[in-house]
Amino acid sequence: MASPTTRPGHEEVTEEPDESSGLGRRRFLTFLVAAPTLTIAAKIGFDAVAPETAEAVIPTLPGPAEILDLGDVLNLSNAATANMLVLEVMQSGKVRLQLPRCEVGQGITTATAMLVAEELDMPLSNVEVTLSDARPELLFNQLTGGSNTIRSVYGPVRQVAATAKARMVATAGQQWKVPADRLSTRGGNVVAPDGRKASYASLAAPASRASLPDLVVTPKAESAHTLVGTPTSRQDARAMVTGQLKYTLDIDVPGAMPVMVRRPPTINGTVKKVNNEAAVRAMPGIIDLAVVPSGVAVMAETFGQALDGKDALDVTWNKGTVDGENNESIKKKLKAAALPFVVPPLLTQYVDAEFDFAMVNHAPMESNSAVADVRADSATIWAGLKSPIVAKQTIAAELGLPENKVTVHVQQGGGSFGRRLFWDSALEAAQISKAMKKPVRLMWSRIDDMRHGRARAASHHKIRATFALGQVLSFEHRVASAETDWGHGLGEILTSFAAKLPVGGNLSFAQTVFLLTVKSPYNFGVTTQLLNEVPLKMHTGAWRSVYSSSTRGAEEIMVDEIAAKLGKDPVAFRREFIKEPRQRAVLDKVAELGEWGKKMPKGFAQGVAVHGEYKSYTACLVEIDARDPKAPRVTKATIATDVGRPINPRGIQSQMLGGLTDAISTTLTAGLHIDKGLPLEGSYSQFHYARQKNSPPQVEVFVMPANGEPGGSGELGVPAPVGAIANAYARATGIKPRSFPINFPVDFEPFPR
Repeated sequence: MASPTTRPGHEEVTEEPDESSGLGRRRFLTFLVAAPTLTIAAKIGFDAVAPETAEAVIPTLPGPAEILDLGDVLNLSNAATANMLVLEVMQSGKVRLQLPRCEVGQGITTATAMLVAEELDMPLSNVEVTLSDARPELLFNQLTGGSNTIRSVYGPVRQVAATAKARMVATAGQQWKVPADRLSTRGGNVVAPDGRKASYASLAAPASRASLPDLVVTPKAESAHTLVGTPTSRQDARAMVTGQLKYTLDIDVPGAMPVMVRRPPTINGTVKKVNNEAAVRAMPGIIDLAVVPSGVAVMAETFGQALDGKDALDVTWNKGTVDGENNESIKKKLKAAALPFVVPPLLTQYVDAEFDFAMVNHAPMESNSAVADVRADSATIWAGLKSPIVAKQTIAAELGLPENKVTVHVQQGGGSFGRRLFWDSALEAAQISKAMKKPVRLMWSRIDDMRHGRARAASHHKIRATFALGQVLSFEHRVASAETDWGHGLGEILTSFAAKLPVGGNLSFAQTVFLLTVKSPYNFGVTTQLLNEVPLKMHTGAWRSVYSSSTRGAEEIMVDEIAAKLGKDPVAFRREFIKEPRQRAVLDKVAELGEWGKKMPKGFAQGVAVHGEYKSYTACLVEIDARDPKAPRVTKATIATDVGRPINPRGIQSQMLGGLTDAISTTLTAGLHIDKGLPLEGSYSQFHYARQKNSPPQVEVFVMPANGEPGGSGELGVPAPVGAIANAYARATGIKPRSFPINFPVDFEPFPR
């Protein structure tokens, strides 16, 4: 343990040294946040990178994300409030956990219910998980993102459930005058050696009042788990598929009427003048109109009438922030912003390639929505929110109310993929309710969500790899991206955790997240991965796997091309250069299960890729039918994943399947065409997200056995399939893909602006 250090104007902190690197975690992160780029001072010349004789693979120094990843940062920032969970054992015998996260389809309520049921030795059906309201006292511990939920709550949920069990066991022991260590639990009961039983229902009240000064709490040994690690169906699955699950707009708030908003014809445009307000107010069912920062809100008796009213509005608009931009102009700016390579391709062989990735909408099934009831002295908000504390603070400031007068109820969301990290619908609903002096039920149309919602920023990538004597000597990746908006609370976490050091604007936040999430799995000699962002003021946000889907996807394409230059098989080449045994193991598993190397008909091919992040690893092997290069279809996918300790393997399989579908979509067909400052796409039919007919008939997802602490899985499943699909396409067609999605025509008539 290092000695405590005190800095002027800062609280006392204690550093845990990393014996392998000589850097304490806090010092490492401080360095990372303070630096606009990661710089490694090393001799870089031909004699340093090109040995005279072939040796074993040239080791690559650990990247930042291999030492401390974003999930580690979130866990450390959560530590102070990690055990402030609320678990209730009710007199009905059921148990309720209040989870300070947002369920958006990723399965965290079922997984945490499994942890509770496991610790309490009770049926899963008797455990209920609800979503906590915004709780500012949790500080940073209510952000759902970074594939971090299970990593961060695994220990605390087990501890709080074990505490409840220990209290009930001790209480039963007092009642029966039997030592607690002679009692057991089974089926929601405490059981005595003589067979007597006391249900949790009967013990809940006395256990809450009992004085138990010598209580010893130890969570169940992982080796004794019988439910955790078992494939389990979601608790909410039946309600979800039968229409019984309650989403935001299903909430019955007295007096809250339907509202829709007429939005500007370009991103971030504003209202200059409403030219026909009286005529719209006179339309059937129209209740009220109000100008708000995002457009003109229309309240009506029904959503259909609100839609008619907003479409009938004649509005003069002020300009937006990117009115003159289109995909080509954005691509040109990004290409110019890409940082230069360091290693010159002198006296060595090399491979250079450039890649472009279009903007991608989050496109959750449930479009943006919120319910708000703003009064003169209070406000209540309902919405699917992954960053509810910052949402509450922002809304309170906007309304001019004390934070304790604003209540934010977190609702289950119908998909997110990063979208619900932002609270724009909740803020907009609050603004409208205040302006109209009425409670509102706000719904964004699909067109609104596609054109004015959040999207993955467009990016340009250039990669250079040098090699000699069968070894990769250097690997440089330069990413230029449109600015990603990190204004949803993650920036606060990073700066606070880094001892509140000055951070140089959004670029530093972005570079920090990039370095904490993107890492190369290979020993490729001198390896650098750098990000530069272009400040285009668009509606961007973290899309599933953030920078990794494009960055690591492009790198996996390059790995195939380097292997080809060296005359090596893509799987054998990866096996030779992969750093981590766990990463190699999932590659071996997909090669085995997917029958790598089997003979394929003309126009068909296999492709493979790997990826690791957040202490988890995956590999993907796909087969593609690209006889028509303009209409390729992935026909089979084999995925192996190692998440350390899977809580619900069935949930992990679902996550990998979702990641595969995202990869198929964005690699082959789905993206946004920006034209005159606005996406042309306005529906799923135009966005070309994968349909059932585009999905592979055969998919196998193999979850590796438990081998440690839980890793992340929510974002893990996208990057490897991106690379595998692109590699399969290249092998099947002979065309090296460089722009994504591969087939990206404007084959539709855009909706009016």
